[in-house]
Amino acid sequence: MKSIDKDDIFHTPSSMKNMQFKPAAGKILLSDPFQKDFYFKRSVVLLADHNEEGTFGLIINKPVDIKFNEVLKEFSEFDASLYLGGPVKTDSLFFIHSLGSKVPDSMKILEGIYWGGDIETVKEMIEKKKIEPEQIRFFLGYAGWGPHQLEDELDENSWVVTSMKAEQLFKNPPDKMWKNFVKKLGSDYAGWINFPTDPSLN
Repeated sequence: MKSIDKDDIFHTPSSMKNMQFKPAAGKILLSDPFQKDFYFKRSVVLLADHNEEGTFGLIINKPVDIKFNEVLKEFSEFDASLYLGGPVKTDSLFFIHSLGSKVPDSMKILEGIYWGGDIETVKEMIEKKKIEPEQIRFFLGYAGWGPHQLEDELDENSWVVTSMKAEQLFKNPPDKMWKNFVKKLGSDYAGWINFPTDPSLN
């Protein structure tokens, strides 16, 4: 059986590439279906920062089978899931939320989504039941790229940069998120959706 080559599903003309978004805070990366990395396979990465020094983001569609309070025992009971944010600093906790200025020192990365802030305030809000699980998302680790590393991977068609809205993060089922975003890219990326998760079973 003929193996599927990457060129078989990439038919995006160079003029189309120029129409894609540039990486920036608030944009998302969609991995190509060929990526087999444990973290980045069919991943959706929300970018929190992108500059000459590199890129920082969080994988937003990879929940782990561990409850929030199993890891953060010092917090009051909170029915929230944890997500794999990326392969860097997996022993550290990161979070995004829709609470805005209610969490001091948080940084707006797009309308309705904020990055980080004072974790003690979040802890107190959870204790006083002033925050709902759907308003915040916690991650173990983050995804990072060095200077120009992401641009090189974009040139290799390893990622597509696109946009999102807050409701697409908080209301999109994680297991369907990658496919739902790829569908919005249009017919030029239909091959991505149809490409089997495990090509050896095709």
